[in-house]
Amino acid sequence: MSVMKLDHIPMDEVLRYLGAGGKDPGPLLPLAEDCAGELLAAACPRWTWQGFACEITPEGVLLDCGFLLPGKDLAAHLAGCREAVLLAATLSPGVDALLRRTQLSDLSRSLVLESCATAAIEEVCDQAEAVIREQYPGRGFTSRFSPGYGDLPITIQGEFLALLDTPRRLGLCATASSILTPRKSVTAVMGIREPGKESVPRARSCDSCSLGESCPYRRAGRSCAGGEDKINGGDGHEV
Repeated sequence: MSVMKLDHIPMDEVLRYLGAGGKDPGPLLPLAEDCAGELLAAACPRWTWQGFACEITPEGVLLDCGFLLPGKDLAAHLAGCREAVLLAATLSPGVDALLRRTQLSDLSRSLVLESCATAAIEEVCDQAEAVIREQYPGRGFTSRFSPGYGDLPITIQGEFLALLDTPRRLGLCATASSILTPRKSVTAVMGIREPGKESVPRARSCDSCSLGESCPYRRAGRSCAGGEDKINGGDGHEV
């Protein structure tokens, strides 16, 4: 388990989630910066990971510990990989408490805080991924793929977390309906390519975005990259 010092939140990402990406944010920018500071004060980011040998099977991706990650989408994503990394990260219960309090007192501010929190947890995952990559010099990595994306069922969250011992190590659990708690948390799988193979670029895609169905662009049939009908694997957003 690693405790991370998070000292910034990418403001361009926050503004993008708020629908102001590529635009003059005007008075939204100082509000977003103020919310980012408040969220950073509440956050205590933690993450953990483990690497496994893996095999692509007709049923999905089988780890050498016996854990099956079912479905064709992840299997295709990890095609050619013989190893995989499981990653879990959380911003801490303090962030959830801040979001709940603000929802009751200031709905507009709570929306900005939600965007800050989403950008923050993805920044944590990016930094964790950079540390993990250092453990595999010369290897290529796929982008992150989380339960609930494609046909990888969200119902594996409990077993995923148990495998990484996150209830004890991070205080990260899953509810009976497979919702992560604390809520601002991420679980993800990354494939590791053989030496000499190029790393797969991290494509922007709605299929690899932790906002999921809560994304206002998705609900409107658009992506934050602009345009219509880019929801399924197009050039939408990846966080």
